Amino acid sequence: MAQQQSLPPSAHTPQHSPAPPTPAAAAGALAGVREWAGLAVLALPTFLLGLDVTLLYLALPAIAADLQPSSTQALWIMDIYGFMIAGFLITMGTLGDRIGRRRLLMIGAMAFGVASVLAAFAPSAEMLIAARAALGVAGATLMPSTLALISNLFTNARQRGLAIGVWATMFALGMAAGPVVGGALLAHFWWGAAFLAAVPVIALLLILGPRLLPEYRAADTGPLDLSSVLLSLAAILPAIYGIKEIAKAGLDAGPLLALAAGALFTLWFVQRQRQLTSPLLDMRLFASRTFTAALVVLLVGLVGVSGVMLLVTQYLQLVAGLSPLAAGLWMGPPAMMMVIAGITAPLIARRIRPGFVTAGALLLSVGGYLLLARLGAGNMGVFPSDLSQAVTGFSLVYLGLGSIAALGTDLVVGAAPPERAGSASAMSEMAQEMGVALGVALLGSLATLLYRVQMAEVLALAPDLGAELTRTLGDSLWAATAVAEELPGGTLDAARAAFLRGLNITAAAGGIGILGVAVLAAVSLRHVRSDEDEDRTDLPVAVPCTNE
Repeated sequence: MAQQQSLPPSAHTPQHSPAPPTPAAAAGALAGVREWAGLAVLALPTFLLGLDVTLLYLALPAIAADLQPSSTQALWIMDIYGFMIAGFLITMGTLGDRIGRRRLLMIGAMAFGVASVLAAFAPSAEMLIAARAALGVAGATLMPSTLALISNLFTNARQRGLAIGVWATMFALGMAAGPVVGGALLAHFWWGAAFLAAVPVIALLLILGPRLLPEYRAADTGPLDLSSVLLSLAAILPAIYGIKEIAKAGLDAGPLLALAAGALFTLWFVQRQRQLTSPLLDMRLFASRTFTAALVVLLVGLVGVSGVMLLVTQYLQLVAGLSPLAAGLWMGPPAMMMVIAGITAPLIARRIRPGFVTAGALLLSVGGYLLLARLGAGNMGVFPSDLSQAVTGFSLVYLGLGSIAALGTDLVVGAAPPERAGSASAMSEMAQEMGVALGVALLGSLATLLYRVQMAEVLALAPDLGAELTRTLGDSLWAATAVAEELPGGTLDAARAAFLRGLNITAAAGGIGILGVAVLAAVSLRHVRSDEDEDRTDLPVAVPCTNE
């Protein structure tokens, strides 16, 4: 377990003194059977959210064929979930500190189950986008609550690191199971079954949670500032809109104004937090260099992974021609690589500084991006097929993801005092969810733009296709695949080649970004020592509530 760089003493002292810590908590006492049983319960929503990621990626072609969304609507279906999570994470993390983290987890789980059913039976792209947005708001309650409860359950630094490693591994296991489960569901049912897979997991959580999870809330947190909630949404959502529109259509006045509005509301939000005695987000958390650097690593790392994930899952089905089940099985090895990295990275970090472990794993993942950038250009006999090259490259990409998910999250949560665990957990999750959403928006839009530029040249030589087919073929590969029977010979192959070229360039761009993150991790986190025996015995603890 890495020795965390804690906040300065002033940041540890709340405005109102908390109740004195119990002797066991102050000593970093070892967790017992009940705490480990609680971790098993907390693994359920973590597994579910990992499952949800890869299930939907595989379901996108089926959704496109049924609901026929535009390319913009398809991107919104994918990333509105992550954007809404990012928008509400700060609010939900702090709300859990105030009303009780278990209580918020139960409320959010119930809402997630209801929204999953609505998404499964959505009759149109617009309704599916709305249901995904509701899923995002509900999902914003789950991850910060689980992480904050882990911080409360495990006060011993070594056990806390192990518990967070298990937490990250369960997310990876969900992603590993997602393609297989999703492929099997899509082989026998309609695409809505991918959303219904969440219902039994939610039901189990609602049954076991009140019985095995104690309630925790921070002491003397004060009321929730609704103005700060509105300011946080006003800061994040316009910025998201501006980024998406610029990536899609270029530098127009509307997106630029949205970005400017988001920046102004961000400044307003930060100023208000500094003035409040009970802020929505304690800005003193950023006084920790470890906290800030780990957040940046998580954010940029997830941008590259999520954008490439979207393209690779489409490649398996739309270019390689695999069925959903076969594509799911081929996605298994990359996800298992993430599992292995999530387990082994914290163990290696006990002997080698976490910053160097993270940097090394990211450098290996850069090799995966390079393999994807060369996909279709000839593998020089190293790989038996383009398919094996794609899976090998994506496995290396996921190796980096597993490492930063485990180590980065532990660095962020461990750098914060326990009474701010909800806020720190929310920031960790917001960085990751924002990274996923930005990756889909930016890299997905870049690949779409490259596809359209190349297809414009192809369509200029085929004026007899008709206006409707020309529009469909030039929109996206999934749209072209939906009308494949109406296209003349060779046209679909040209569309696949255009998509593959977009994937190559997008993977190269992602690899450059990950290389920069590797350097950042090695430099900015080099001071964090690989000392597993360091416990946070000097920090105040949250006040446990009576189980209700």
